[in-house]
Amino acid sequence: MNRSPPNRDTPSRVTGHNRPVSELSAAFVRLHARLAPVAFVPEVRLHQADEPIGLWELTEGQFRSDQPPPFWAFAWAGGQALARYVTDHPQLVAGRRVLDLAAGSGLVAIAAARAGAAAVRAVEIDELAVAAVALNAEANGVRVDAELGDVLDGDAGDAEVVLAGDVFYSEAMAGRVLRFLLRAVRSGARVLVGDPGRAYLPRDRFDELAVYDVPVSEALESVRVKRTTVWQLRAGGPKPAG
Repeated sequence: MNRSPPNRDTPSRVTGHNRPVSELSAAFVRLHARLAPVAFVPEVRLHQADEPIGLWELTEGQFRSDQPPPFWAFAWAGGQALARYVTDHPQLVAGRRVLDLAAGSGLVAIAAARAGAAAVRAVEIDELAVAAVALNAEANGVRVDAELGDVLDGDAGDAEVVLAGDVFYSEAMAGRVLRFLLRAVRSGARVLVGDPGRAYLPRDRFDELAVYDVPVSEALESVRVKRTTVWQLRAGGPKPAG
């Protein structure tokens, strides 16, 4: 396989059902989050909220009741672990087409672009997250195609590698995500997930690749460090019991 040079020095393309994400969303991200290195992946800088609870309340308040929680404003443990793994194992994505599912801040997508991915697509259902991905990619000098939309009932397109950080945090989300990821792996993609021990991760479907102790926000996680695993999804069924 021909290996492309790192996916850098070109602007991020932002789409949302074929329309540009608003400047208002970008301004909101800049106003409420500060550009700073990620604790466990300091090679990457993200717009991160200094005071998480206030921002959470702002985006869920009476004037923004239809707005998803601001997952984009924090470097969650699963994403940090997965970005660390990709950074330390660039051969995983180098020269390949990558999809970052439920991208949040875009941390994992940016790590893939820095590691030399041929193309990186970051998908989110939150317009503020899409704006954050674009701003963060620009701040790190890489190209990421940030897309607004719910793709879980579809497929991973032409992605050769699918990455998902911390996506098994709710029962409703877990079932849809697993079905999407299984379709991706059965179509030939390699699928990796970063997870800090969330209740709805179907562990019997995955093989462990690496374990990290990841610094996290105590205000969000009630601890300062989360033991976090990078998993690879198997195409077959669950592991036999015992």
